[in-house]
Amino acid sequence: MTNAALTDEELERYARHIVLPEIGGPGQQKLKRARVLVVGAGGLGAPVLEYLAAAGVGTLGIVDDDTVSLSNLQRQVIHGGDTIGMAKTDSAAAAIMRINPNVTVESHRLRLTAQNAPALVARYDIVVDGSDNFDTRYAVADACVSEKKPLVTAAVGRFDGSVTVLKPFETGADGKRNPSYRDLFPEAPPEGLVPSCAVAGIVGALTGVIGTLQAMEAIKLITGIGEPLIGRLLLYDGLTARFDTIRYKAV
Repeated sequence: MTNAALTDEELERYARHIVLPEIGGPGQQKLKRARVLVVGAGGLGAPVLEYLAAAGVGTLGIVDDDTVSLSNLQRQVIHGGDTIGMAKTDSAAAAIMRINPNVTVESHRLRLTAQNAPALVARYDIVVDGSDNFDTRYAVADACVSEKKPLVTAAVGRFDGSVTVLKPFETGADGKRNPSYRDLFPEAPPEGLVPSCAVAGIVGALTGVIGTLQAMEAIKLITGIGEPLIGRLLLYDGLTARFDTIRYKAV
């Protein structure tokens, strides 16, 4: 476990957190102790990793089996032209070290599946899913249920996105089980119904909006502040600059 004591350098680095009564020194120590697994170092994973690193999360695990390409750079801001062809896990790790050398990075260059997800998820406190396909999303969500790990999951379209927090292994204030990912999406849509961003296109800044919201939810979960998006799906329409929230329950 990471030593939670804050050095003089860390006290100065995180001063704007520490003066917040909701976070303070104890909250910053929780961030330093935290182990967060981020699935995907792409459009969503990029801002998640950058902001969690800057916030002082002690250990960040990165799962991705892809390499950086030129077409990624329009939205995957953790990568740069000098890392084209590099494994995204390595490119992201190097960027994190530039942002905050106090963070420990654990790289997992692989594709998460139903078979390998549980053992990997079990090593972390919280999982943030920035993957772009339903097979991975279901594998991550099911593993988080079996290992009793909170999950912050999101998805983006061309100009819109959504984010929610899942803790189906706990009950809500009403005494009923919190909903799971499969309560929200019982089954994946038919093949080809949801086009990839390579086919449909996507505004790069949109992934920054949604990924940053994911990072905020992770920080709330780690520090125990605020009201996480449990049982609530936050929807964002970039064209109208409108946020809506839909409540959903366990089936």
